[in-house]
Amino acid sequence: MKDFTEVKWKALSGVLRLLKRMPLTWSVRFGASLGWLLWALDKKKVDEAERRCVRALQVGPTIARGIVRRSYMNLGRSVAEFAAVPGSGRSMRSIVHVHGEEHLREALDSGNGVIFFSGHIGNWEFGAAVLAEMGYPMNAIGADQRDERVTDLIIGLRAVSGVTTVSKGFDLKAAIRCLKRGEALAILIDQDVRERGVVVPFLGIPASTPYGPAKIAGKIGSVILPSFMLRRGTSEEHDLHILPSPWKNGRPERDESMEEAMARCNDLISEYIRRAPDQWMWLYPRWASTGE
Repeated sequence: MKDFTEVKWKALSGVLRLLKRMPLTWSVRFGASLGWLLWALDKKKVDEAERRCVRALQVGPTIARGIVRRSYMNLGRSVAEFAAVPGSGRSMRSIVHVHGEEHLREALDSGNGVIFFSGHIGNWEFGAAVLAEMGYPMNAIGADQRDERVTDLIIGLRAVSGVTTVSKGFDLKAAIRCLKRGEALAILIDQDVRERGVVVPFLGIPASTPYGPAKIAGKIGSVILPSFMLRRGTSEEHDLHILPSPWKNGRPERDESMEEAMARCNDLISEYIRRAPDQWMWLYPRWASTGE
C-alpha cells in the first residue's frame, strides 16, 4: 500500500508540473480528459455515484450515468485549474465573474466576520481565491487528505492565492479567531460528519450535516452567507454567486434549532445542485451514515 501511495504521489507531481507549463485552455481540456479516464476506470465508485444520483434526483440510470460522467470531467477541470492558475500571474478576475459582492461588503461591516457556506460544486476553491484577489481577507477550513503531502499541496496552493487555511481539520478556536478579526471564513458543509452533525434533508434525503457555521455565528455574531461557484459550460470561465443571508439578522434566531438552521442551508445547496447537477461531486458518499 505504501508503494502504491508513492506511485500515486509521483504521478500527481508529474501531472502538476505538466499542467503549469500548459496554456489554461489546454490545462482545462487535459483535466477533463483525466476526469473522463478516472470515470471509465473507477467502475465501483462510479456505480455508487450513479445510484446516489438516481435516488437524489429521481432520474433514470441513463441520465444519471451522463450526469456522473460529466461530474468527473468537471472535477478534472477544477483540479487542473487549481493547480495551474495560482502563481501563474493570471488574474482570477479574468475568469471568475462575481455576483452579489454587495452582500459581502455589507456583512463585513458588522465587524464580527463572515461565514461562507457552500458545497463541492463547480470549482469551489476558486470562490475564496477570487475574493482574496479582490482584497478580502479569506480563510478556509480544512484540507485533510489521506496523504499528508497532498494536504500540504492544497494548503500551499491556497496560500499562493491569498487564502489562509486556518487548520488542517476543523479547529473551532482557529475559526473563531479569524472571525473576531473581522475576516471571512469559507466552509463546505455537504459532508457526512456522522454523529457530530445534525440529520436534516439534503436533496430531499436525510443526511448528517455539520452545524459549526450556525453555532459559531450564534456565539460571536458573525453573518452567514451562501456562495456558489458554477462553471460556464465546459469553459474555464466561472460565476461566483454570493447570496443574501438566509436570516434577516444574518444568523439563526435564538429559538431556532440547529436542525432548522442547517435545513435552510442544505436547501440552498440542493437548489444549486439541481441547477447544475453535473458540477456536484457525486463520487462523495454524502449519505454514508444515514443509509445509502
